[in-house]
Amino acid sequence: MSAPPETLLKQLCDKRGLGVPEFIKLFDHIADEVVQKGPDNPTCSERTVRRWRAGDVNPDSLSPDTRRVLKAMLGRSVADLFAPPPQPADPKAPAFNLEQEINMTARDAQDEASAAAAASVSDTTLDQLTDDVMELARDYDSIAPYEAFRRGQKLRGELALRRDQTEVPVQKQRLLVLSGQTMALLAASAFDLGVFPAATRLARAADLYGETARFEPLRAYADGILAYVAYFTGEPGEAVSKARRAQTYGGLGDVARRRLLAIEARAHGYLGDYETALRTVRLSEEIESGARDDLHDGVGGEFGFTPERLAMSSSSTALLIEQADHAEQAARRALHLIQQKPAEARSAHVLGGAAADLAMARLLADDVESAAEALTPLWNIPADQRVTGVLVRTRQIQHFLARPAFRAAVLPRELRDRLEDFTSAANRRQLGDRSVLLQLEA
Repeated sequence: MSAPPETLLKQLCDKRGLGVPEFIKLFDHIADEVVQKGPDNPTCSERTVRRWRAGDVNPDSLSPDTRRVLKAMLGRSVADLFAPPPQPADPKAPAFNLEQEINMTARDAQDEASAAAAASVSDTTLDQLTDDVMELARDYDSIAPYEAFRRGQKLRGELALRRDQTEVPVQKQRLLVLSGQTMALLAASAFDLGVFPAATRLARAADLYGETARFEPLRAYADGILAYVAYFTGEPGEAVSKARRAQTYGGLGDVARRRLLAIEARAHGYLGDYETALRTVRLSEEIESGARDDLHDGVGGEFGFTPERLAMSSSSTALLIEQADHAEQAARRALHLIQQKPAEARSAHVLGGAAADLAMARLLADDVESAAEALTPLWNIPADQRVTGVLVRTRQIQHFLARPAFRAAVLPRELRDRLEDFTSAANRRQLGDRSVLLQLEA
């Protein structure tokens, strides 16, 4: 027969499955709850626990705080814990007190619940983070790209902290999705600031979050950014590949598909594949299945793709395939749609891009005066909101106006100078801001 437990403490620990490491961990947790002195809470080492279990201790030598923790932890006084366990009066009686066992089980359950609560995040905190990401996405068009990047950086840090604090699967899933959305917004702002290597890295990070969370609309959006980067860095074939891959993901709504087809159409136009470009533009304009997804529709904002943005993209594609009439119609439609919105809700990107496309279409028809009139909305765009897409278009107009046919004329020269100032002001305004993003290129 085995020897009886040396102390009641050891007997209780054996019944509860508390080995020495588990005892120390539970002791520290109870000390935080009962004593609440922070760094001055009582502690115990492995050697101490083994001595306690063996009864090799004078109970009177323990501090009052240690006594309180042991009593709260095991439900018995210190004098009882370090004494031999009581023997049942009747050998046939159960070797345990039922009420005591129930109380111990209840305390165990409470301890386990406290540990689980400590390894989770408040639902209120998660709701606030969800609102913060959604607010950034919906504010994106009305703020400077660097302001969007700054807010995204702050959100990224907060989300990383919360991911480390929870072991609850549904919370981890939600935080992964929010982190991926934030990375995607950081990628968009890096792109708008013209820091393409950083935009690529951030878009890939967003894609990885989407893959981990099994959230395919996020992966499609990230691939769309990678396609934009490829297009603007002179790799239209890669842009087509990325846009087409993005369209293979499941669960995409109409908005997502319009965006990806519009990107693909411009890349075909860049490649000189006029027929495919036109067909893809038509597809982007005709999608109307009623399908929605939780990112492009549910969150919206920068993740959306408004009718005016689609029209602006169509005008750019038409210019690439040398269809000036189609470009003018699409640009005018984009400007009409955006002017129906309140001033604070108008996207500087779409306004500037459509105005520049309209001017370019008119220049192709040798109508410089009408082109100058089309550029009127451009001059009011704040320097810190002159994003990549707008600046690329204005540089194209500058180059066009530098042709020999325009060199002697006054109005083309004035427009060139004004466009140069427009671009230079944007670069000066964003020079300091861009330095933060450039660190991501390393």
